[in-house]
Amino acid sequence: MTGRPALILHGGAGARRERDYTLEIAHMGEVVAAMKARLDAGASALDVAVEATVLLEDSGLYVAGRGASPNLAGAYELDASLMDGATRKAGAVAALQGFRNPVVAARAVMDRTPHVMLAGEGAALFALDQGLERIADETAWYTRAGQGEDNHPPGTLAHGTVGCCVLDRDGRLAAATSTAGVFGKMPGRVGDTPIIGAGCWADQRAAVSCTGLGEYFMRVNAAADVSARIAYANVSLESSAAAVIEDVRQLGGYGGLIAVDAAGNLS
Repeated sequence: MTGRPALILHGGAGARRERDYTLEIAHMGEVVAAMKARLDAGASALDVAVEATVLLEDSGLYVAGRGASPNLAGAYELDASLMDGATRKAGAVAALQGFRNPVVAARAVMDRTPHVMLAGEGAALFALDQGLERIADETAWYTRAGQGEDNHPPGTLAHGTVGCCVLDRDGRLAAATSTAGVFGKMPGRVGDTPIIGAGCWADQRAAVSCTGLGEYFMRVNAAADVSARIAYANVSLESSAAAVIEDVRQLGGYGGLIAVDAAGNLS
């Protein structure tokens, strides 16, 4: 299969009416333009999904990567995952500390281990062994820490997960998702982002990246359910995605998702 490539990305649920998102919107436009050039040059969906997510992580504009919020203990625990739809190969890290790009660590887990997920100290030791870029000075690196401000006031749940879903010109689908989780989370808390099937999914039908209150997305296995509904209910990508979000809402959850299917439809 060959055709027109497609790409969609997000910077997280939880937008506030009083906040100006001019920088985020401009940055996302830059990422899309850069990744369009990569896709037009023949880059794979998986490579583009990871590269786009790295740009989002490094920007410091979202609650992921450099823009992470600390947990209740003041530590930065980051999660990320990715999945290659053509092979169903996947990689993830959870509660990773001390490294610049968790999505790169997740890619290394997929490519260089027999596992799907590494967590906590084990993930950090693996990242160190793989020579991934460390954060020398957290105060200088993290934009929220460096500015002496938090993303949201204590007691609220902030969302700034980033993600990207891609269809390349060879018909391959891929997705990647990265986050620091919710602001003020308990140490060790892991949401849906690094859970394959919950926060990230890609197969031959669809690629999906989720954001929001991860506990609810895990309960409905949100990302994989988008593709499952397409297969078993024979519905469109848009209808499937809307039904999954409605399932989250009915449980009392909150959030959103992005998706692209094998025909290049976006939702």
